[in-house]
This record gives sequence, C-alpha cells and structure tokens, in this order.
Amino acid sequence: MCEANVYLTCDNQEELLLEAVDLVELLEADQWRLVSIFGEQKIVRAKIKRMALAEHKIFLEPVG
Repeated sequence: MCEANVYLTCDNQEELLLEAVDLVELLEADQWRLVSIFGEQKIVRAKIKRMALAEHKIFLEPVG
C-alpha cells in the first residue's frame, strides 16, 4: 500500500487531517485536494512542508 496520512502543522503541533490519502492534487496556488482510498476528500489551503514517504506521512503548513 502506498497511501499516506496527511498532517497539518502549526506551532510545532501536528494534527491529522486525513488518513490513507491516495491522491494529492494541486488545484491552484497553495490549494490542494486530498482524496483518501475511502473516497473522503478535503480541500485545504496550505504549502507542503515535508514529505516522509517511507513513513507514509505528508506534512502541510496552512497559508493565509
């Protein structure tokens, strides 16, 4: 399995945003659509801060 959990980071805190994400799609500048293998999706305004793919984790930092 190649899914990753996506976390939103703020003030050195990590909050789980969406589990088992299969698709990360750039919609426009700093706006991402995340889709899980379960069909759940979220749109978030953020920048990619870090990706730890061996750990199946993507960290986003909110903008605006």
